[in-house]
Amino acid sequence: MFNNVREWLQDRTGIPGALNHFLNEPIPASAGWHQVFGSVALFAFLLQLTTGFLLALNYGATPAEAHASVRYIMTQLTGGPIIRGLHFWGASAMIVVVVLHMLQAFVWGAYKRPREVTWIVGCLLLLLTLGFGLTGYLLPWDNRAYWGTTVTTQIAALAPGAGPIVERLLGVENGAIGIVTFSRFYAAHVMLLPLITLGLCLLHVYLVRRHGVTPTPADADRPKKMFYPEQVFKDTFAIFLYVAVLGLLASFALVGLGSMADPTDTSYIPRPEWYFLFLFQMLKLFEGPLEIVGAVVLPTIAIIFLILTPFIDRGAAIRVRKRTFAIGLVLLGSLGWAGLTERAIATTPANTEDAHAGLKERETWREIPAEHLAAIGYFRSANCAECHVLGRSGMAPDLGRDLAAKPVDWMEQHFAKPTAAAAETNLTTVQIHSLVALVTKRDDKALDAWNLAPEEAIQGAILFQNRRCGNCHRLNGVGGNLGPPMNGLAQRRQRNWVMGHFAEPKKYLPESRMPSFQFEKQDLARITDYVMSIPK
Repeated sequence: MFNNVREWLQDRTGIPGALNHFLNEPIPASAGWHQVFGSVALFAFLLQLTTGFLLALNYGATPAEAHASVRYIMTQLTGGPIIRGLHFWGASAMIVVVVLHMLQAFVWGAYKRPREVTWIVGCLLLLLTLGFGLTGYLLPWDNRAYWGTTVTTQIAALAPGAGPIVERLLGVENGAIGIVTFSRFYAAHVMLLPLITLGLCLLHVYLVRRHGVTPTPADADRPKKMFYPEQVFKDTFAIFLYVAVLGLLASFALVGLGSMADPTDTSYIPRPEWYFLFLFQMLKLFEGPLEIVGAVVLPTIAIIFLILTPFIDRGAAIRVRKRTFAIGLVLLGSLGWAGLTERAIATTPANTEDAHAGLKERETWREIPAEHLAAIGYFRSANCAECHVLGRSGMAPDLGRDLAAKPVDWMEQHFAKPTAAAAETNLTTVQIHSLVALVTKRDDKALDAWNLAPEEAIQGAILFQNRRCGNCHRLNGVGGNLGPPMNGLAQRRQRNWVMGHFAEPKKYLPESRMPSFQFEKQDLARITDYVMSIPK
């Protein structure tokens, strides 16, 4: 029955014969482990296509939706962290494998006649792989992606004469990335680059089959062997190791998601992804007018040299051990790249932003005005919940369900003396006004905070209100503009600086008009923790 099915498929499709022809390809006797990188690179590309498709099914392809959709993938989608982890780590791993494949081909002299076009196609595939990394890096739309891509596009815009054209092509306006850049990067990443890469992969495989695997000079006197089963086993085992490493990384090295991209966040320290760090560091060696040399001239010369290698080295093939010049070039280039990358990493200041900020549960108390958060504290301290039980109507209205409908003057009297028989509360006029604002103007965020806000944060908000910090500082959209806004303070200042500044403002900022505040130790910790907990 198996033979009948095979014969039917052969007659209708020709697939069994083509597969048999593919597996029985004769290869040089010297072929072995050093030639597995091509198969691993092809598999890496197919894996990226598969995981990318699964991500695209749940991805919002606009700046307004991108960050939230990635958060959904990471926190709610079944298998989402694994899928994104495989795609994220696979992007870096694919670059590593493609580079190793190119280095192996260079050292072995696999670019020599008649394989010149095979080599050129491989160079183009390397550039496309870097293009995938550049365009995909922006898509999470967090601060890390936004500012890293900004650095890379600014480097590309340094091209002499073509700089403005490059910026227009990338959709960059006045050096800033916006909706147009996002749309073009997304379209290139999911449509243009995959189509071109798939076509070049097919051409590359065809050329390899046409000219065969590169033999060594000693292969001329040795009989050839079949691609199956020995080389197939080695390629399969190498692919298995590749998948195992990616699986471990995706399972145990959680891919982060920072805060949503903020073009106004000048405190964020931008850096490109690791495979472009050498280029970033090279700019520091060529400052001022020479910047273009490090950013454009040298990389362009390197790419041209790489593509023209078959026409530069036209000598006869020799043993690998005798290719000392080629091996020396590889070692020199690797040391230069590693040194520049290491230096870029070592000189990069640590960012204060949490790498996983975008994955954390929203704490709504951080997003409401200090007046509302302080009013929640007044509500608790005055024991209002004895009658106004949130979430349940009883002897008094449920203030958590509907906004209060009574007139303001009635509520002010009610908060001062709830009933004719009750004693007057200890609430001050300012506190009563805050409570009125809470029950008449609060939104859903304040309602969530009513139940979930921690006591320490509430006490910090009360201190913020009592010392009238809002007269000068804006917090969550409410307050004055005489001083800097409180949102994102933790990204701009260290905790010790903030605590010291409360006590001696002019010591830390000589031009400051802020008065000195003397807090008890516990209160100082509370108000400092509170203002530094407010997100940007």
